[in-house]
Amino acid sequence: MLVIFLHPLIIFCYYIKKALLMSFAKKTAIAQARASQVASEAVAQHRTVTAFSAQEKVVLLFKENLAGPRKAMMRRSQVAGITFGMANFCAFGSMALLYWYGGFLSKKGLASFEDFFKVFLVFVNTSRTIGEAGALAPDIAKASVAINAVFEIIDRKTEIDADVVDAEKLTKVEGQVELKNVSFAYPSRPDIMVLKGFNLKVQAGRSAAMVGQSGSGKSTIIGLLERFYDPLQGAVFVDGRNLKTMNLQSVRLHIALVSQEPTLFAMSIHDNIAYGKEGATEAEIIEAARAANAHNFISAMPEGYATFAGDRGLQLSGGQKQRIAIARAILKNPKILLLDEATSALDAESEQVVQEALDRMMVGRTTLIVAHRLSTIQNADTIAVLQGGVILEQGRHAELLSKGEKGAYYNLVHLQTATH
Repeated sequence: MLVIFLHPLIIFCYYIKKALLMSFAKKTAIAQARASQVASEAVAQHRTVTAFSAQEKVVLLFKENLAGPRKAMMRRSQVAGITFGMANFCAFGSMALLYWYGGFLSKKGLASFEDFFKVFLVFVNTSRTIGEAGALAPDIAKASVAINAVFEIIDRKTEIDADVVDAEKLTKVEGQVELKNVSFAYPSRPDIMVLKGFNLKVQAGRSAAMVGQSGSGKSTIIGLLERFYDPLQGAVFVDGRNLKTMNLQSVRLHIALVSQEPTLFAMSIHDNIAYGKEGATEAEIIEAARAANAHNFISAMPEGYATFAGDRGLQLSGGQKQRIAIARAILKNPKILLLDEATSALDAESEQVVQEALDRMMVGRTTLIVAHRLSTIQNADTIAVLQGGVILEQGRHAELLSKGEKGAYYNLVHLQTATH
């Protein structure tokens, strides 16, 4: 009876310890994640940190983010020490009590020495098992927190699923694009409407340029066409079909994007260009590079197309990265071409050559161009001037200029010309 009474007490002590450690482990993991993010960003952007002599600032920020975990670890250590002490006190105290009581029973002739040791060994072995399980409580707590984080990601339902089996698949695209009554705000800034009842229609094979001040919604339109986001109101149509009803992967097979900040992977230049088309031949890759005015500088490198681009293309200049990104888009041979400041990182000579290549590439394709350099979009079929998420005016270059000082496009051209 005494053994049965003491066992639940020990189990209860270890159970309380595990519960407390799990709670502290979760809070500590969250706090450590912030510090890890600071360290990761500092290492990834070490050039920027060094350029601004911000090493001490980053170290200070890292220490500040570690202050919380340090306090949590101190509390955790104190709780662990107290609970371990309680568990050990209960275990050894119970053993001492059993020794005394067994001797008392033997003296009175109420139990034999053999029966006493049978019960005692069972008690010691079960206590040791419980003690070992309790000692693993910190690791169990860490594992529980890690498992919960993993299952949160697995169980999370994305609002935009690119792999919907039942959705309509596009096998052939003409290229007509339309945004109808689109209103949109980014999830991180829900109170700031970027687009307000926006309407834009581009016929298949035509080009449309979007100009305006920063924050007017130009790049947001590109994101909606790629369906990185869904509009809050209205809809985006491709060939008269709502993007929400179509298989997203089949749509993106016909769209190529060249963004303002080109993304290259930690692989060779050859593989970065080949990323645009599965099973591309060597001749196709070289031809795409020639069209993007990239072949000459690639060939001049010691390893040519096998040259390693570096992490995020750090081994290349901004203009070189941009031309490789353009070559990748040319290789894909899309029906819809999205150019988000595609020539912004090029020098004047390279810009002219690449712009000629893009002009040739745009023939027969629906092209949406986001540009600040108004000289690059003068040949567009239509130019839309955006401000505050709406179109102020729309038309061809000459038509918009003819409005004079009353026109928003005229003022943009005049301002840009004056600054140069």
